[in-house]
Amino acid sequence: MLSRVANSIYWINRYVERAENVSRFVEVNLHLLLDTPVGGLEQQWEPLVVTTGDRAIFKQRYGEATAENVLHFLTFDAEYPNSIRSCVKSARENARSVREIISSEMWEQLNEFYLRVEEAAQSADSTNLYGFYPEVKTASHLFAGVMEATMSHNEGWHFGRLGRFLERADKTARILDVKYFILLPAVAAVGSPLDNLQWIALLRSASAYEMYRKCEQTLSPSGVVDFLVLHPEFPRSIRCCILQAEQSLHKISGTPGGSWQLSSERRLGKLRSHLEYITLEEIFETGLHQFLDQLQNDLNHVGSAITENFFGLSVSAS
Repeated sequence: MLSRVANSIYWINRYVERAENVSRFVEVNLHLLLDTPVGGLEQQWEPLVVTTGDRAIFKQRYGEATAENVLHFLTFDAEYPNSIRSCVKSARENARSVREIISSEMWEQLNEFYLRVEEAAQSADSTNLYGFYPEVKTASHLFAGVMEATMSHNEGWHFGRLGRFLERADKTARILDVKYFILLPAVAAVGSPLDNLQWIALLRSASAYEMYRKCEQTLSPSGVVDFLVLHPEFPRSIRCCILQAEQSLHKISGTPGGSWQLSSERRLGKLRSHLEYITLEEIFETGLHQFLDQLQNDLNHVGSAITENFFGLSVSAS
């Protein structure tokens, strides 16, 4: 497959998944505010910007992290490349360049998604946002389902799948890191009703609350971390995402599982093995923030290796 085509399909899926994940934690935060004491409102918006990793950009352009500023930045800011609007636009532009490869149904779904977001951006109204974010999630799910049902499960399909699961793993790590490291205002609040509300909101942002309750009887930070990081079957857990991404990477390269020839295979295999054998106790001994920060760095290195191996000018097996 041409590297240009593979790159476009890979990024279509990363951008769609990114738009969905942004909509997830913004929507959950909007609902969380309805249950949060008035005194806690101010500290609920800054962490959403921190989650993106683009806090410096936001501070430079917007200054104060008010509800209006954060919502516009993350949702409709056309100059911010990771806003929902920009992600959907970038996904559509990539899809346009490979229309002869993807199915017409994929193009139509993504085009409808783009037009709906642009319509919402032109008539942006905070009262309409409660309905907008679920629409973004639904559109993302529809695109993934249409791709599953209408595109041949060949190299191109696996590149898309690889991009989707790497993006999902990264965003799960980011929202978990923000909750644990930043969102809770004081140690004294651990175990408080506010603390519990935030852990529930975190699970809901990953559509994990119901599945978590089927596995765990009580709500606890350690239980949530175990479920979102190490659960082997929940499709938004980091471990499950890495496993699915690695399977697609081996299908693309043709290298048997358990071995490697490319640097991307080596990096992703090491990360998958680490998550399979690490224990929850070892994660907390290291420090959850430190563990998640290293995990995000590892995912960035995997992404860079994939770009070098498949989309760049050289292929390395270092």
